[in-house]
Amino acid sequence: MTRDPKTLIRLARETGEDTVAEPLDLGARVRELRKERDWTLEQAARQAGLARSTLSKIENGQMSPTYDALKKLAVGLGIGVPQLFSPPRKDQVSGRMVHTRDGEGLHQATVTYEHELLAETLTKKKMLPYRARVRARSMDEFDGWVRHDGEEFLLVLTGIIRLYTEFYEPVEMRRGDSAYYDASMGHNVVSLSAEDATILWVTSLG
Repeated sequence: MTRDPKTLIRLARETGEDTVAEPLDLGARVRELRKERDWTLEQAARQAGLARSTLSKIENGQMSPTYDALKKLAVGLGIGVPQLFSPPRKDQVSGRMVHTRDGEGLHQATVTYEHELLAETLTKKKMLPYRARVRARSMDEFDGWVRHDGEEFLLVLTGIIRLYTEFYEPVEMRRGDSAYYDASMGHNVVSLSAEDATILWVTSLG
């Protein structure tokens, strides 16, 4: 019995198009972001590490903030500096989020792997993240190659593994090593450690 990504997927881009940007009122943008968080001027200034008077002048267009002030604003608001100048279109914002505590994912065990599906309560995902304990020690334990649609990212968390792929020589990988590959290409992973290695897998869902 092997890992079946199609079963896992059933359980479970930004584009680079150029757009013509309209002039942005930075003060109004900062005020909008502050009000979205239901923060007073005092609260926002404290979060950003700025004086209340300084933030007030920025919002009212009475001063142009330095880059250092912009960075403080972005950090305080929990966004990147570019987002201060290019608000996302409403149809791009889903606001979805799910938090999975360590060990609380959905567990599925096979002969060769033990999976813990992460963010499994979030529907219509574009990625399928899961942590896996690699039980297999030999390619003989697999019933052929695993292959499925999409692309896949692998990161070694503990131990040592060997990544076998259909068109490349096997690669020995240790903690911190990663690989990104076409998942329709046959692939399997075995553990070379005395103890089962653990890895993070992220599979695209199209």
